[in-house]
Amino acid sequence: MAKVYVSELVLRDGHQSLIATRMRTDDMLPICSKLDAIDFWSLEAWGGATFDACVRFLKEDPWERLKKLRKALPNSRIQMLLRGQNLLGYRHYSDDVVRAFVKQSADSGVDVFRIFDAMNDLRNLRVSVESVKKVGKHAEGAISYTTSPVHDIAHFVALAKELESMGCDTLAIKDMAGLLTPQTTQNLVKAIRAEVSLPIHLHSHATSGLAAMCLLKGIENGATILDTCNSSFSEGASHPTTESIVAALQGTEYDTGLNIAALQEITAYFREVRKKYWQFESEFTGVDTRVLINQVPGGMISNLSNQLKEQGALNRMDEVLAEIPRVREDLGFPPLVTPTSQIVGTQAVLNVMTGARYKSVTNEVKNYLLGQYGKAPAAVNTDVKNAAVGNAEVILCRPADLLDDEMDKLRIESEGLAKSEEDVLTYAMFPDLAKTFLQERNAGSLKAEPLLNKESAATSAARYAPNEFKVTLHGETFHIKLTGSGHHGEEQRPFYVSVDGIAEEVIVETLSEIEVSGGKSNGKKKAVAAVGSNGRPRPAHEGCVTTAMPGSIVEVKVKIGDKVNAGDAVLVIEAMKMENEIQAPKSGIVIAIHVKKGDSVSPDESLLEIQPS
Repeated sequence: MAKVYVSELVLRDGHQSLIATRMRTDDMLPICSKLDAIDFWSLEAWGGATFDACVRFLKEDPWERLKKLRKALPNSRIQMLLRGQNLLGYRHYSDDVVRAFVKQSADSGVDVFRIFDAMNDLRNLRVSVESVKKVGKHAEGAISYTTSPVHDIAHFVALAKELESMGCDTLAIKDMAGLLTPQTTQNLVKAIRAEVSLPIHLHSHATSGLAAMCLLKGIENGATILDTCNSSFSEGASHPTTESIVAALQGTEYDTGLNIAALQEITAYFREVRKKYWQFESEFTGVDTRVLINQVPGGMISNLSNQLKEQGALNRMDEVLAEIPRVREDLGFPPLVTPTSQIVGTQAVLNVMTGARYKSVTNEVKNYLLGQYGKAPAAVNTDVKNAAVGNAEVILCRPADLLDDEMDKLRIESEGLAKSEEDVLTYAMFPDLAKTFLQERNAGSLKAEPLLNKESAATSAARYAPNEFKVTLHGETFHIKLTGSGHHGEEQRPFYVSVDGIAEEVIVETLSEIEVSGGKSNGKKKAVAAVGSNGRPRPAHEGCVTTAMPGSIVEVKVKIGDKVNAGDAVLVIEAMKMENEIQAPKSGIVIAIHVKKGDSVSPDESLLEIQPS
């Protein structure tokens, strides 16, 4: 009998950490029979950011992915990551939605539910744990590990004891950023082992370069289940390598009993698969000891870098990473894990991009400060709180206690789009995103973002254009750097550029084309570029309303003729998966609105105009 068991993460956390959660189901299924034969303790294959990525980018039904994996892995436990009362979305859901989601997930193939709360507010785990136990599945309670002045071993031991009393089957120490050190791991596992009888499951990202040592110290002091990832998607922002850990323990009292040769067959497959996703690779997903300060979790860093790249602001990553711990302290040192990692990270990006801390505050930060995600671990910055929410009352109860049942309302809202209870739950997670997804699916027009051909892209870059250059226009010289682009082949293609250090989006509309051979024109007519911000006027006066980050319009809160005061919310945009209210820069009358719900918007374009009074 093996003394240590292994959970394999290649189908979820591995690609979430290294290629922005972009692996498609079709690239998972061919290797499932070999994964199924290994005898892992579990295969983590669902939950986390995979649900969002399926709907948002891959245009796959996440429920269909789960069912296909269940069929392809008949002998394996499928594990998912569940955010307690947040489920897989970015807000708290009513208890009936939590129960419905857990039941549907179990019916569709999930065996092990790893349940955590970003605040370690265990009130937010209770209904999820109860629901998992009710459907006869395995409930793994997770502690979100972090470091701060208020997080010590006694604190984590108390959490572990409470999770055991809830009825959890196993206990996970979830070190989502790779902050554990070998000595701390020894002390923490030993202390929990002395107080709690549950099997301990150890999860640590390799970002800081310490995780493999931590796993060894963990099992030496009582942990019996380890999270590792196949070497094709391991190390750095991901996890210690499965094959290496198996080899390290072979012949010892902790021998996993897993076959390294069989594991390497899986490695060979995924190494080839990974090449297809080269466009989502990031220079920020390797070993980076700065994580010990900024605490950005492995599952977030590849997505954060990709989002900044899409905004033409990847050059400001270091500024964002430096700002994140400052925002975290302002918010009372929450552990950085979804959704708090996105809440803190997006606010840090806004602080950097606007050039003024908390000039713009996301709705999620406001809700956090009002207690709507749970109790903050430490006191929040009073000045930040007052600036964001004023004297609004902070709730002290479990946030979901204030929510009425939602399932019937969601069924009505999604009527005509949803074809099943699964569709209703998809709509519950991401209403606007799901509406578009379900409409396209029902119309048979779903189309995933394209996977670019690396060789063709490299050839095009070499033959057609530089990525950094200077342009002189009307006697003024601009320094231009291309930081990203939209899909090749579109009639209107967005290019993300930096103009003298300012992020811009340029829409290029192809009217005709030229062929290039050896860098020389063959005489055909050149393409004409329609340059501008989605066709909208640029800001021309102090009453123009702009956005600090590219995003999409969620709500237009005013109409032409409305009188507004400086600071009033006039628009809501979604950027980096978080909603942000945009305020009126001046008091006056709304004289023009250039956007509507669903529109994509970019910095340095006028979204709405106010005639100052």
